[in-house]
Amino acid sequence: MDLITILVAVGVLLALGLYAVYVQVIKNKNSVREALSGIDVQLKKRHDLVPNILTIAKKFMEHENEIFTKVTELRTQAMKAPSGTKAKFAAEGMLDNLMSQLMVSVENYPQLKSDATMTQAMQTYNEVEEHISAARRFYNSALTQLRNSVMIFPGSLFAGLAVEEMQYSYFEATEADKAPVDASAYL
Repeated sequence: MDLITILVAVGVLLALGLYAVYVQVIKNKNSVREALSGIDVQLKKRHDLVPNILTIAKKFMEHENEIFTKVTELRTQAMKAPSGTKAKFAAEGMLDNLMSQLMVSVENYPQLKSDATMTQAMQTYNEVEEHISAARRFYNSALTQLRNSVMIFPGSLFAGLAVEEMQYSYFEATEADKAPVDASAYL
């Protein structure tokens, strides 16, 4: 083989290799968007469920108006926060903590706890929370893959394609979630 043929073959192989890396960066970028969308779908389910739970609980928990107001405010704040941002994750975390408090308060109202509609709503809420958790794990994994693919050469040549996604935050547990649980508060 002559030198020109070898250089052309090497050039073609190099171009194909770079194209394969480019394709992988785009796939990872789309995986992050898909994962974020999955979180949003699950959060929408939770946001739709919260008013129903509050409506049912209000019938029995007349003295808990403050928690109902806070949940409503946090739900609105969480729905308005931009997707994939620390503000969104923080608002959702606060809403989750407050809903957990509400669920614990339900335990203090035997007639509410035994209400079939409330029982079903609580079960549905727990299922939605499990789905949110799974979606967050998928999102964090997809974001890690994307960041790895654009931080390691030759993917770093295509980092500009993922600038928007690189500004997304990982979902992280809040300080309240990390704190030890005081079981005496539930007894």
